[in-house]
Amino acid sequence: MDTTLTAVRAEFPLLDKCTYLNSNATGAYPRGMEAVLQRYAQTLQNWRDEVWEGWWADWLGYADAVARFLGAPAGSVATDANLSSLLGRLATCFDYQGERRRVVMTELEFPTVPFIWRGFGRYGADAVVVPSEGGRMDEERLCAAIDERTLLVSVSHASFATGALLDLEPVVKRARAVGALVAVDAYQSVGTVPIDVEALGVDFLLGGAHKWMCGSMESAFLYVRPALLPTLRPAATGWFAGEQPHTFEPARDWAPTARRMTSGTPAVLPAQLSQVGLDLLARVGMPTIRAHSLRCTARVMARADDAGLTVVTPRQEARRGGVVALRFPGDAEVTRRLVARGFICSYRGALRVAPHFYNTLEEVDRFMDALEAEARGEKA
Repeated sequence: MDTTLTAVRAEFPLLDKCTYLNSNATGAYPRGMEAVLQRYAQTLQNWRDEVWEGWWADWLGYADAVARFLGAPAGSVATDANLSSLLGRLATCFDYQGERRRVVMTELEFPTVPFIWRGFGRYGADAVVVPSEGGRMDEERLCAAIDERTLLVSVSHASFATGALLDLEPVVKRARAVGALVAVDAYQSVGTVPIDVEALGVDFLLGGAHKWMCGSMESAFLYVRPALLPTLRPAATGWFAGEQPHTFEPARDWAPTARRMTSGTPAVLPAQLSQVGLDLLARVGMPTIRAHSLRCTARVMARADDAGLTVVTPRQEARRGGVVALRFPGDAEVTRRLVARGFICSYRGALRVAPHFYNTLEEVDRFMDALEAEARGEKA
């Protein structure tokens, strides 16, 4: 294991207590978060309004740090408590009364996405759901559904159920050709798959901190392609989205940056907590993290093949994120038994194994030993 990865592993106390391979559900929390919590508590115990000057800088600083992590310029990322709030707010920026009112998505989206866009059907949005095959999306089929009636393509970069990666290049190219916008849910890829939003050419990218980014549960973000910012006028808004919120005057215009996509009083603590994990990711570097992830998931697949377990996740490296989904008789019950024994994984229609940059190949083998024994019905 890379010496940098070994050093970073020591920052995660949870790894001393169990075999943790569940980062696609919730990433392990770094020990540096404890100091942040203590500092926050001390601040509240000695409260002065001037605290907001530092908090404001922390909140905006985290958003800009996320932007750098995504290869985006400062001022292009907004943060909030969850992806649902941000996507819903983004949805209020559009008019759904003309011919261009279709929102194209796939049937592999996390439930938030179809729920929001079907909800906007009351305002005229026409949700189009493209069927998938074998747990992954056929990009040609998706592109065929994108036409001149499409306002927005709203798709996941990586499937939460199988880890299958969507090839965004042809999707973005097709959307550009017909004048549609592209919003990507990268919650299951950012932090384990390198992402450069400018190279991808996406219009919007959403994600969150509490999975592969090892951050707070209450921390999500929205990247907006800078050229689009002046055109976005969200209806679901709040005073911090205004041009000069600290004047406490009635807002006359939105902020010129992505802050216009925020709402009311910001959640500062989640940003402060999430900065800890983001700093660790940046310290290691995404190329190193991705290479280690691919080694670990390849080991899971090889061990699953040897044990006769069905691998649902695509085999090709370019087609998979950081999770391997396995199916076999009794897989849901096996998941529960493994968790009870301290081998932490999750079940979403398949048993999901998600090694991250702080895991070792030895841990992967130890986990797979236990999984194989449970799948065969052997005693622990």
